[in-house]
Formats: sequence, C-alpha cells, structure tokens
Amino acid sequence: MFEKKTGNTPIPADDLQRTLTLARPDADRDGSDQAASRSLPHIGLVGDTYTITVSGQDTAGRFCVIDMHIPPGGGPPPHRHDFEETFILLEGELEATFRGQKSVVRAGETINVPSNAPHQFHNASSQPVRLLCVCSPAGLDEFFLQVGIPVATRTTPPPQLDAKQQAAFMEKAKALAPKYRTEFLAKA
Repeated sequence: MFEKKTGNTPIPADDLQRTLTLARPDADRDGSDQAASRSLPHIGLVGDTYTITVSGQDTAGRFCVIDMHIPPGGGPPPHRHDFEETFILLEGELEATFRGQKSVVRAGETINVPSNAPHQFHNASSQPVRLLCVCSPAGLDEFFLQVGIPVATRTTPPPQLDAKQQAAFMEKAKALAPKYRTEFLAKA
C-alpha cells in the first residue's frame, strides 16, 4: 500500500540522461523526430504479435508497455509471474482466466493481475484483439525478446512452427522463464 512519507523529502533532480520515449507502433521511423528515431521490436510469440513500445531500459526498469495483437484463438498458456501485469483492451474482447475464474473483458476495460497469481487470456472471438500490457517492474519485455521471433509489423503473424520447432521453442521458454520470474502452469 502507498505510504505517505513524513517530512519534506525533496524531489530528486531531473535525470538528464533519461529521454522522452515516443512509440509509434504502426509507423516506421523516418528519423525526423529524435525521440521517435528508434525502431520498435515486433515479436511473434505463441501465435500472437507483441510490440514493445516502452522497454524497461526506457524506464530504468520501473515498468514496460507491450502493445499486443491477439488473433482469434490466440493468447498465452496458463502462467504466473512475480510482477504486476495490467491489461487495457483497446479493440475486441478476451476471455481472461484468473485463479480458475473466467471473465470476459471488452474494449475499454482494464484488468490488473496481481503478482504471483495464476492467469491466462484467450481470444475466443472471431476478430483480432488489441491490448496494452503494462508490467511493473519491467522484465517481460526482455523475456519476449529472448524467446520470440522478430516479425515485420505490429500485426504480422509469427511463422508457423513445425513440431520440432515448437518443442525447441518450449524448451527455450521453460529454461529462460525462471530468469524472468515466470512459471508456466497446467491451468490458470
């Protein structure tokens, strides 16, 4: 819980080493704006496409923001992790499972998954879903960069994996998950 500090602790000076982060997930960088001159990573993972719009590196590890494109039938397997995760639905509708309870989450709604809680989300509709995922502290962005496959745009589907590639992907994800405070589960 947020605690009010007693006394007048001064606000630290502005850290001029940190810069403004401006993310344009649907546009290529043209270099005309210094804050937007970097390319955003678009990552194919579990059939979804995730674009890291604000990385942990941008926020000194405080949080990250991931723009998620979830096609019909998409979504990650059941899992839990030692960080907070908030989902803001921009388009479409998801089925979210939290500690075994299913809920439908629609565009304009927000859910927060407390750290360590089993959860999963799934696009059970016939339309793609777009949502923003905010994780605090950051780390999920780095995990996705390690296990995902780079793709061209925010909505480019990842390549289909054959059985051997899928098995190799799962082994890699399971091996890296503890480093990123994540655990895969049999059920949410």
